Amino acid sequence: MSYLPALPSGAYIGWLSWQRQGAMHQKAFDNSAAQLRKADYFRENISKAVTAEALVSDRRLLDVALGAFGLSEDLNSRFFIRKVLEGGTLKEGALALRLSDPRYRELAAAFGYGDFSVPSTVLSDFPDKILSAWRERSMEVTLGQVNEPLRVALNAQRELPKIAEKKTTSENTKWFSIIGQPALRELFRKAFNLPVAFGALNLDRQVAILSEKSEALLGDPSPAQFTNPEKTEKLIRRYLLQTDRENVGAGSPSAATRGSAALALLSKSRR
Repeated sequence: MSYLPALPSGAYIGWLSWQRQGAMHQKAFDNSAAQLRKADYFRENISKAVTAEALVSDRRLLDVALGAFGLSEDLNSRFFIRKVLEGGTLKEGALALRLSDPRYRELAAAFGYGDFSVPSTVLSDFPDKILSAWRERSMEVTLGQVNEPLRVALNAQRELPKIAEKKTTSENTKWFSIIGQPALRELFRKAFNLPVAFGALNLDRQVAILSEKSEALLGDPSPAQFTNPEKTEKLIRRYLLQTDRENVGAGSPSAATRGSAALALLSKSRR
């Protein structure tokens, strides 16, 4: 059984607790028996997966590979993942380039099956690179079992700067990348207090609304602002506090208590 961290159930108080104890929880999680078994198998066998077909045919290898990019839900979509990998990212019209979710491009680029005659899987440092990302993502998935808003927040803390810093990408394309990732889309929707029906709007309208809301609430309409850690933290805080407010509004009996505890922790952290 994997390590399951004990954390407060409130959104913001959970975030504050993780800032203080996250490294300890991550270390304990990485050293759990289940994680060590998966890591050892991947390290010992990934060099044998010299084709995309070989990778998707080994469920244990594929589990780690997809998990490293936050794509574990595609574990049973082996044909689709094989096509993404075989298409690579360097050829015009490649499947990974046509998908709105940038995680597929990152997956295809990292493994290199469709781009080079020799894939990245045979490189000596490849297992460590993939396993490092896999451990972090796996921890987030586990956190989602005890505190889903914390999982969403940690994902945003990592992914938003990656999107924001792309200098060759237009601002609209950056918004499209954000919308293409369900966890990021949900974070913005809730942080900006948008209705669930927001996701049913056409993409151009969603981008326009996100840009307008971003300027009104954060002082900048561009996703490029999230290269600044303070801007990312401000957005995440809005999301977490809004989540707690919704819990209070829904009549959760412990939500008010969690909100008070979060304020107390925040007060201590600023001393």
